[in-house]
Amino acid sequence: MITNAILILLLPFLAFTIQIFVGKRLPRQGDWLSTGAMIAAFLLAVPIFVDAIVNYQPDYIIAQQTYDWINFGDIQVTFGLLVDNLTAFMLIVVTLISSLVHLYSIGYMHGDSRYSRYFAYLSLFSFSMLGLILVDNFFGVYVFWELVGVSSYLLIGFWFEKDSAADAGKKAFITNRIGDVGMFAGIMILFATLGTFNFNEVFTGIANGELSGTMLTVAGILLFMGAIGKSAQFPLHVWLPDAMEGPTPVSALIHAATMVAAGVYMVGRAYVLFTPEALLFIAYIGVITAFMAATIAIVQKDIKRVLAYSTISQLGFMMVGLGTGGYTAGLFHLTTHAFFKALLFLGSGSVIHAVHSQEMDDMGGLRKKMPITFWTFLIGTVSLSGVPPFSGFWSKDAILASALEFGMLNPSHLGIYVVTLLSAGITAFYMLRLVYMTFAGEPRDKEKYSHAHESPMTMTIPLSVLAVLSVGTIWWGWVEHLLAKPDLASYAGTVLPVPHSGGHDVAHSAHIIAMISSVIVASSGILLATTVYYWKKISAETWGRRLRPIYNLLWNKYYFDEFYQATFVNGTLWKARLLAVFDSKIIDGVVNGAAKLTVGLSRLNGAFDMRGVDGLVNGVATVIAWSGARLRLVQTGNIQNYILMALFAVIAIIVIQQF
Repeated sequence: MITNAILILLLPFLAFTIQIFVGKRLPRQGDWLSTGAMIAAFLLAVPIFVDAIVNYQPDYIIAQQTYDWINFGDIQVTFGLLVDNLTAFMLIVVTLISSLVHLYSIGYMHGDSRYSRYFAYLSLFSFSMLGLILVDNFFGVYVFWELVGVSSYLLIGFWFEKDSAADAGKKAFITNRIGDVGMFAGIMILFATLGTFNFNEVFTGIANGELSGTMLTVAGILLFMGAIGKSAQFPLHVWLPDAMEGPTPVSALIHAATMVAAGVYMVGRAYVLFTPEALLFIAYIGVITAFMAATIAIVQKDIKRVLAYSTISQLGFMMVGLGTGGYTAGLFHLTTHAFFKALLFLGSGSVIHAVHSQEMDDMGGLRKKMPITFWTFLIGTVSLSGVPPFSGFWSKDAILASALEFGMLNPSHLGIYVVTLLSAGITAFYMLRLVYMTFAGEPRDKEKYSHAHESPMTMTIPLSVLAVLSVGTIWWGWVEHLLAKPDLASYAGTVLPVPHSGGHDVAHSAHIIAMISSVIVASSGILLATTVYYWKKISAETWGRRLRPIYNLLWNKYYFDEFYQATFVNGTLWKARLLAVFDSKIIDGVVNGAAKLTVGLSRLNGAFDMRGVDGLVNGVATVIAWSGARLRLVQTGNIQNYILMALFAVIAIIVIQQF
């Protein structure tokens, strides 16, 4: 199976390399190459997934291969591939979604001026995400984590001629770097303490007590900061809605199934190193994110932005599941969400492709014009809303059950369950609002409606496949079977006491209560949306005016962007201007002042040299020259003059002697 894993990783990379250099000269600009590479990767992932199911063990290693990479005496770093149950499951999800997005893009991006480059970037992103899943150490995770960031930047800003797209790419890249700094610090704490990046060696060291207590909690929270950025959690969630400026298939690939899921995957991969305090931190970040994003989605009018905030909210649900001990529930929701959210994004792309607008105010009545898109979109909607027996119901119910069980055992944290349950009801409301505004009623823009038509088969086939995957309930059995909650006991040299939950009775009661309550809140949300947007018994505009302060708060997304602009962005610009003034007035002033002083001293020294030293030397020379000129007058060459001068000299001597 290691050969399969290597090929799964290399195929999209080879497709990227060929596409980026000669893609334009290939038939159909090479779209078949990138798409074929991903389909081949999916087919290679299937045997790995089957092996994981057939030969299931809780800690089953399907394949592993490690290579020596860096060796500096005591510092030795290895780099390898690890294929276990979690890897097998993620490979299926990523390769399947990526293959369908590649196929969908053939129709959606047809005629784009940078068609071949688009598929090259898709292949690069797929390679980066698959590498993140396959590596067996934290350093490898960080390398591919950054590659995911780079390739997402290229895809989000693909239409860089638009300022909004270019700005969105930069915003995503910079925001993610903030979280990545924390993640890197967490990885360095692990390496500095345990001397290794390898997953199993790190977990074994923690199990043996080599890293524990507050420092382990700090390392876990810092590691989770990377997930806060990549999985768009509060307060680093602001990049994801703006990332909708990229092509819609990119939104489906990056913001539904892969990039944003990377943070959830990383928490699942490193689950045993998170202390109870770190998990509680994760749970509260998740519940804040889930509620905040769900409420913002209520008032959005851009179809892709509704889905963007829905993605943020659902990622919060996953973090709630993981943070409250629902390891399997959180990863299960990652899987179901990947399918129905990719379906919804591709469905929105089909609508945008038909009406050439993202504003739901320009839509309405499209059910008749786009039946395949409508029915598949509806399936994704009810699955996301938690309607049984669709897949979203089972995964969301598992998360709510986990949160409720945690709250029953820790009553002071029961609010996590309450707010998560409320967020589930809000989810059903805003999703049915989206469906009614887009597909039901009369068209609000007659001209756009008249040109609308069903999308080509390259777009509707992926919709149909994802719709089927959003209906089935068999996923729950496979996930529960494959992704058992890990514990440190399996890594310890001696058997460790494993903390128990509240017992079967508490878990069973929590599950029953959560299931009933989730059905009630989902039904309530659907009923309210139907009353407001289909039956129109309640006026949304009237209530919007009555609740204007709340509406403005939600419309402006809790003013996060304004707050960051006023503080961090403007603060950075103010600091830059202050440093520029300091540089020009102080640093440059000192440098320029020293230069002027040096010039002045040089001039003074030059004047002293020219008028003092040179003057003295020249003066002596002048005196000697003058004296010589005068003495030269004595040398007449006439003997009579010499005798006369000698006579005067003798007379002078005699006179002097007389005195």
